[in-house]
Amino acid sequence: MAMNSRRITRIARCCGGVIGGMAILVAAPVRADETSPLHDLVDAAAQRLQIAEPVAAFKWTTHGAIEDQVRVRQELANMAAQAAARQIDPDYVTRIFGDQISATEGIEYARFADWKLDPAAAPTGAEDLSASRSSIDTLNQTMLSQVVTGWDLLHSPACPGQLDLASREVTGARRLDGLYQRALALATRSYCQQ
Repeated sequence: MAMNSRRITRIARCCGGVIGGMAILVAAPVRADETSPLHDLVDAAAQRLQIAEPVAAFKWTTHGAIEDQVRVRQELANMAAQAAARQIDPDYVTRIFGDQISATEGIEYARFADWKLDPAAAPTGAEDLSASRSSIDTLNQTMLSQVVTGWDLLHSPACPGQLDLASREVTGARRLDGLYQRALALATRSYCQQ
């Protein structure tokens, strides 16, 4: 009886290792040398976050508010209308762009805190917002096009792994610091929907 018990234990350990190994293979759908199909979407999101720098500088030097609810409502309504015109879910698009805006505001608040704590590092002048807003509008279009292109993946079980890969690719390529990594995580948190 003791012999059977030890034999069963050995078989269980052996099979457990095989099953565990198979689970790892199934859980890792991407190879390290692959580029995620979500790379361009995540990269556009990161570029859009980086525009927070000149926007924060402008708001700091003009004593403007970080949050502009009128502009946010206009931007989200515009993106929702474009989503509907492209026959994708406007609520989904509103949610992801809302996250993007929140992440951008987070960076702006961080810069304000930096400058409040170190006034010598604060900007003394900044360009007006027209160039930044033009860049934001262009990146919004890029992001919306990438959402349309990647719609099926964004709504599939493969999305979290591909999003993680794309985020790592973009973080490395753009050398995003901790603040930007947190902001990118917030900006992309609603991408995967199943």
